[in-house]
Amino acid sequence: MTLPDFSASIDPAKLDKLAEVAIKVGLQLQEGQDLVLTAPLAAVPLVRLITAHAYKAGAGVVTTFYSDEETTLSRYRHGHDASFDRASNWLYDGMAKAYENGAARLAIAGDNPMLLASEDPAKVGRANKANSIAYKPALEHISNFDINWNICSYPNPSWAKLVFPDLPIEEAVRKLADAIFAASRVDRDDPIAAWAEHNAELKKRSTWLNGERFSALHFTGPGTDLTVGLADGHEWHGGASTAKNGVTCNPNIPTEEVFTTPHALKVEGHVSSTKPLSHQGTLIDDIRVRFEGGRIVEAKASKGEAVLNRVLDTDDGARRLGEVALVPHSSPISASGVLFYNTLFDENASCHIALGQCYSKCFLDGASLSQDQITAQGGNSSLIHIDWMIGSDKVDINGIRADGSKVPVMRQGEWA
Repeated sequence: MTLPDFSASIDPAKLDKLAEVAIKVGLQLQEGQDLVLTAPLAAVPLVRLITAHAYKAGAGVVTTFYSDEETTLSRYRHGHDASFDRASNWLYDGMAKAYENGAARLAIAGDNPMLLASEDPAKVGRANKANSIAYKPALEHISNFDINWNICSYPNPSWAKLVFPDLPIEEAVRKLADAIFAASRVDRDDPIAAWAEHNAELKKRSTWLNGERFSALHFTGPGTDLTVGLADGHEWHGGASTAKNGVTCNPNIPTEEVFTTPHALKVEGHVSSTKPLSHQGTLIDDIRVRFEGGRIVEAKASKGEAVLNRVLDTDDGARRLGEVALVPHSSPISASGVLFYNTLFDENASCHIALGQCYSKCFLDGASLSQDQITAQGGNSSLIHIDWMIGSDKVDINGIRADGSKVPVMRQGEWA
């Protein structure tokens, strides 16, 4: 079967700039460093450009693993029941070994966010859990920021058609490509300089928050009255960060957030999502949850509720928070008015929280802390890390100091 090629709809010069930014800004790939790359089959044009820029930067070996929507669906259409409790452990063990040996990690996002929306949610949940368990050895190197890693995106036609359903497919791909390029700052004359300027602005925000040393954040808005306690010794980050291997990288292209670690036992109240969550091919919309003692004790959604609840049952840490992130409502991605149905983009249009695993780098001296110390300071542990959006122009945020006094952090979705 020959796949239709819509790459002619994509500006080749900007696609090349995206590849260059992924290597030079996203990863800052080092000479002699190997690279593990994953991508949808449709993203071959970007994979080829990234690979070229990687070797120009002195890469050791670039190894690419492709996913394909039709073969993914074949499992759900024809797989025997036992298949859904299996995962490719050998592959993830190999990836973990590569990261232990110093390889960098780059993922190209772009799969159809609704690919599994019509499949049996029980099978989707089982497959996701098996995959999470198998992936944990590799994921720990990423969540612990042992290595330089990055995620960027390619306008897969099936994704473009979901974002722009009323447009002809070629035009939808072109429009999504342009939105990706703008959000990724590669529509500028000098994208690398633009990223340096943007990283400096995010650094100013994280520096202010670190200076305040808030003990908690209080979110209020429609359907939301949530107090998120912050972990002991938490540290805010945003934009470029230095991994434990000494390489300064931008893990997300694009990014508009500053983020830190909540205290896993100190989240109270209720919160409603402000954008849909696309998770493993299923759309979960209108999420409403209630926390007690840091744990989600009630969860509802107008779409995808069964999948949401299976995610929450992944392990003991799946009902607790591993990240809280602040993003102004006026961010370029929000201002674009595009709903991407892709967390990499939609989380950068809105303040958000993440279920599951925390980032050890979001602690003072995090690189030297053991897992037991991170847990003692309030860091959460889980097989999952799933961001979902809770911010809008109707949400206010106060920082709460240790003495109980309050400081305006955001008003109507903007920095106060």
